[in-house]
Amino acid sequence: MSELGYTSDEMMTIAASRVMRNDDVCFVGIGAPSAACNVARLIHAPDITLIYESGTIGTEPDVLPLSIGDGELCETALTTVSVPEMFRYWLQGGWISVGFLGAAEVDKFGNINTTVIGDYHHPKVRLPGGGGAPEIASSSQEVYITMKQSLRGMVENVQFFTSFGHGEGGDHRQRLGIDTKGPTLLITDLAIWRPDPVTKEFTVVSMHPGVTREQVQETCGWPVKYAKAVETTPAPTENELGILRDLRARTKAAHEGTKKVPQGTLLKQGSE
Repeated sequence: MSELGYTSDEMMTIAASRVMRNDDVCFVGIGAPSAACNVARLIHAPDITLIYESGTIGTEPDVLPLSIGDGELCETALTTVSVPEMFRYWLQGGWISVGFLGAAEVDKFGNINTTVIGDYHHPKVRLPGGGGAPEIASSSQEVYITMKQSLRGMVENVQFFTSFGHGEGGDHRQRLGIDTKGPTLLITDLAIWRPDPVTKEFTVVSMHPGVTREQVQETCGWPVKYAKAVETTPAPTENELGILRDLRARTKAAHEGTKKVPQGTLLKQGSE
């Protein structure tokens, strides 16, 4: 918990929410990406179109889903289409402006692993897998990634290419015939990163309040590079914290089977 009363996870989620635009059509991953996108929808991007892998389009969930199959997504969507239509027409047809993904491992070029740690046939850890993330990473106009920093998660080389980022860097995507931008943003609990225009290596452009360069390097598996002018990420506002905490409280109550917390009741608590 920071001296200002917010956690590093709250800082990460709010920083990620701020980059979403009102006219975005966003293919949303479960977990941190879903939290960020829905906070954006509740604060500054009410017309954002959120799409989940199960085929729900324009969903406006009152609580955060545990999976792509949660009824809350279908109940609040403008429409629900089949999964083949979602991928073949909406995603591969170029309608998705942002794919927002999480990762178990990510390397300095934005390649993502959510499949396996260790040898594929004899793994140390078998992860949930790619789902639709490989297609999202290739076909969305650009990709945002959000995750907590750790030496286990931010690695020199991912152990398995689940979702292709910038490959070996430079023009690797273009050489493979992938004409979308790929990962353009990495938001962690410590900093905001963007790829170098030429090398495509993720570079720190902003550090969250109170974070040091030593902390960033200690939790990153490659030598960190910084922009010429590194900014300080604005701290969460009273309203942002209130909206996020309110959303999480409703989600917790719904998933535990207790009475839902009415929207807005934690705004005062969130401002403390």
